Amino acid sequence: MDRATGEVQYTVLTPFASPTGITFHTTPEGESLLYVAYAQEEPYVREDPNSDPQFELSYRDLTFIHPLHVRYYPDRHYAVSNGYLLEMSYVEEISALDEVEIPQLQWRIALPANTDRQTVLSVEPIGMPFQEEEEDGQRVAVFTFDRLMPYEGRLFGWKALLEVRGIKYRLTPRDVEDIPPLSVEFQNRYLVDDDDLAMDTPLIKEAAKVAIGTETNILRKILSIRNYVYDRLDYGIKPHIDPPDVALERGVGSCGEYVGILLALARLNGIACRTVGRYKCPAMGNYHNIPLEPQYNHVWIEFYIPGFGWFPMESNPDDIGDGPYPTRFFMGLPWWHVEIAKDIRFESLETPDNSVDVSLGELALNHIRFTILEELPPPAEDR
Repeated sequence: MDRATGEVQYTVLTPFASPTGITFHTTPEGESLLYVAYAQEEPYVREDPNSDPQFELSYRDLTFIHPLHVRYYPDRHYAVSNGYLLEMSYVEEISALDEVEIPQLQWRIALPANTDRQTVLSVEPIGMPFQEEEEDGQRVAVFTFDRLMPYEGRLFGWKALLEVRGIKYRLTPRDVEDIPPLSVEFQNRYLVDDDDLAMDTPLIKEAAKVAIGTETNILRKILSIRNYVYDRLDYGIKPHIDPPDVALERGVGSCGEYVGILLALARLNGIACRTVGRYKCPAMGNYHNIPLEPQYNHVWIEFYIPGFGWFPMESNPDDIGDGPYPTRFFMGLPWWHVEIAKDIRFESLETPDNSVDVSLGELALNHIRFTILEELPPPAEDR
C-alpha cells in the first residue's frame, strides 16, 4: 500500500495457506526481509496401539515462519512470489481393456508452457523418443507408432524441469474503462461455442444476462459471472463432464463443469476466454525430494482484456460455499499449478484417416509424478 494515500499498489500470493502474521527482519547488511507466520491444522495418520486397526486419521496443529519473497513488475501489472524447482513426469502405460490394433498412430501430449510465472528449463522423453510440434503457439510431444498391436505393452511420456512461482495480476476497473474493441480474429475464435457449451440454450442465454446485470466494465462483468456461478454451483467430482445447461440446472459440478459454465456465460457477454490446465503439484512446499502424486487433473480459465492480454481465473477453489467470495485466485495462480495446455487438447490420438474409435481411458493408464527439488531464490529484476 502507498504510505501516503493507502492505495493498494500490488498484492501477492503466499506459498502456504493460512498466513496469520507478518514481520520484517533487517540483516546486518541492511537488507530488509519479510517473514510470514502460518498457523493451520494438518491431517496425519496416528498410531494407537490400543485400537484395532491401530492406525487412525487425526489432526495436529502446524505453525511455522517462512520468508516471503516478492518481486513487483508495475509495467506488467503483476507481482510474483516464492517459487520452486519442480520435476514433473507424465507417463502413459498402454493397458488396453479390449483387443485393439491401430495402424499409423500419432499419440499427442501437450508439454508445459513458458509463461510469466513458469519457466521450462528442459524436457526429455521417457520410454521412447518423440517429435516436438507447435500447435497454436503451444508445444506438443508427438509419439509415433507404425502399428499399435493388440495388448502391446509400452511406457512412454516426458519429464520436465520447471521453475514455478506464485503470480498475482492487478488491474482496477478504472484501468480498463477505455479498452479497444475485441479483434475480429478473437471474436471468431473465442466468442463461439466450440466445446459443447450449450450457448444456444434458453437456460444459458438467460443466465448470461442475469449474471452481469447492468455491468459494462469488463473486470466487473467477469467477476460478476464468477460470483453468479459460485452462487448456483457446489463442487463435486463426477466421472464425466456434462454440458453447462445440465450442470447449472443440477447445481453440482466438477472443475471442468465450472469451466464450461464460465466459458459460456463470458463468451455470450463478449469476453474472450479459453480453457487452461492441466495438473497441480501437491501444495507441500516443505516436502523436498519426495515423489508426490496429484489426486486429480485440473482446469481453469484465462480471459482476455484487449490492450492488456490474458489473465488467469481459477475455476472453483474460491467457491467457499457462502459469499462474499475471496479474490485470491482472481487474476492469480499459486506456485503449485503447472500450465500445460492453453486452448488446445492436452492429449489426443490421431491417424491419417481419423479412424480411431477407442478412448484414451480404454487404451492406457497415466502416471503423473512431481518432485519438489528446492525453493528458488527471488527472481532477478530483469525477469
